Amino acid sequence: MFTSNRTRSRQRLSLLFMGLLFSFSALAEEPFIIGVGTHLLNKSGSLASTMKLIADAGITSVRDDAYWSTVEPRKGQMHIDSVWTKYLSEAAAHRLSPLLVLGYGNPFYGDNPKPRTAPIRSAFANYTKFVSRQLGDSVGFYEIWNEWDQESPEDTALSSDYSALVTEAVQRIRSQNKRVTILAGAVTSKGIDLGFADRLIEADVLSKVDGISLHPSVYCRNVERHTPEGWIAWLRDVDANLRSIANKPVPLYLTEVGWPSNDGNCGVDEKTQAAYLARSFFLGRTLPDIKGMWWYDLINEGSDPSEIKQNFGLLQQNLEPKPAYRTLKVISPTLREFHYEAEKSREADNNYLLRFSKDSEQILVAWSTAEGQTTRVDASSIQQGNVQLIDTGEPEKGRFDSGIPWKCDENRCSAEVEINEFPKIISLGTRPPLFAQ
Repeated sequence: MFTSNRTRSRQRLSLLFMGLLFSFSALAEEPFIIGVGTHLLNKSGSLASTMKLIADAGITSVRDDAYWSTVEPRKGQMHIDSVWTKYLSEAAAHRLSPLLVLGYGNPFYGDNPKPRTAPIRSAFANYTKFVSRQLGDSVGFYEIWNEWDQESPEDTALSSDYSALVTEAVQRIRSQNKRVTILAGAVTSKGIDLGFADRLIEADVLSKVDGISLHPSVYCRNVERHTPEGWIAWLRDVDANLRSIANKPVPLYLTEVGWPSNDGNCGVDEKTQAAYLARSFFLGRTLPDIKGMWWYDLINEGSDPSEIKQNFGLLQQNLEPKPAYRTLKVISPTLREFHYEAEKSREADNNYLLRFSKDSEQILVAWSTAEGQTTRVDASSIQQGNVQLIDTGEPEKGRFDSGIPWKCDENRCSAEVEINEFPKIISLGTRPPLFAQ
């Protein structure tokens, strides 16, 4: 069929417009949040070196507990502890956005109970109002309580009382700070499975807060659910279910995610912990409703190698980086700056090939859960020399020349790359600007 020059020009302009539209769409996407739990807000001492380690790893948010009992040490008399202001000041100096958990009981209102009755709920709301007024813009996120569902996640009265608490607390916080991001839930894995998060959506909690927070831990689940790949398959089902209840997308904030590097029950070795960290963060980027992930935890809480709770950290107790820290540091620029391309990604036969782009720059994040795998990699444009990549299992090398040559014809270049449990971040070059997102 004959096509006029004018028609071809219109087609080129149309494609150019579409490319620009995709480009603006990618720019409008909120940056993915890379967070970590710190357990440092209520401790004295210098924080500068620790906050620098956090920022150097590419982390953008720190999560900690803002205890009600600390704010109100005498009934009706509230104050902000000086160690809090030091923590928030150091966070600001390192461009870290704090997420504070508002919660836990106060001995002046019963025996440290959950605020399930109107008088205690009102007292709790007064505390949240005071904190949000005093701390102002130094806090980026508030999370209302932590794992409220833990004692009885199937109890409908428990979820109903929590919804009432959220309603009252949000009103007080918004009266002081309309810009802060407020999260509700902090729902445990068991609570997710037993419908606690579902009931929050049914109670219209989402109309009051900016997102639902989840703690989807799987480190003690069966083999199918224990890995990052089993974890994301479950979360995709969870996300679809919450969307169907809400009849709209549900912003999800995973405020506790991690695998412990302990010996024995439920643990993995430090090398596997690092591999699981990389894979879980990259897989988290494949689900658009996940807005951020906070690794649990920053620092090991003890030195017993067999104790689960003492070995979640990115750092040893003496702040010596574990492999997971080094891996997070090398992947964080990709997590923050690149846009996931679902239509060009593949997950099949134990191989995971995830495409990401930044403007016209293209990369492939590739790994396999099986040993001795090789995958074909196709570049976005004609390449010279060898494949350039980052091996997250050897993060200290940064981006390097793999020695694997590109094989090119007149249209495309390809290469055969060996992949293993650690994701490789493979440079695919730049595609023509017309098609850049």
